[in-house]
Amino acid sequence: MPNIQLSQFIRAPIEVCFDLSRSIELHMESTSHTNERAIKGRTSGLIALGETVTWEATHFGIRQRLASMITEFDPPYRFVDEMVSGAFKRFRHVHTFESRDGGTLMTDAFDYTSPFGPLGRLADRMFLRSYMERLLLRRNEYIRNKAESLYAVSGEESGGR
Repeated sequence: MPNIQLSQFIRAPIEVCFDLSRSIELHMESTSHTNERAIKGRTSGLIALGETVTWEATHFGIRQRLASMITEFDPPYRFVDEMVSGAFKRFRHVHTFESRDGGTLMTDAFDYTSPFGPLGRLADRMFLRSYMERLLLRRNEYIRNKAESLYAVSGEESGGR
């Protein structure tokens, strides 16, 4: 079962990074290349503890649906989303945030199990793990760009010139 660990330093306050990471709209923007959209449950705004969202997207040329729920929530330091239904056998995505060096260290721990036993494990080694890592890297870079641009604007407006 693959476990992807990624960290991204963002020059913005922890609260900004935390909220952008749970924004439904930002998630759809960052995954627009897969035509991902929220179709059920929380479909806009900021997802919170106990809420679910069902995503529809195209991966590997196949239209898929995946529902996840926020199962742990400790703002602005941590939240966890876990798959309720979808293509994986299971997944758990832990998002953590630490104030550090005038910004935020955002860390993802994405732990999943592919379906289909040995065939799923082969798919992980051949392409799925790297595909998932690229999706997370792209999303994290999107969050970083958005947070840093928002913080730069708010810093200038508050007399940070």
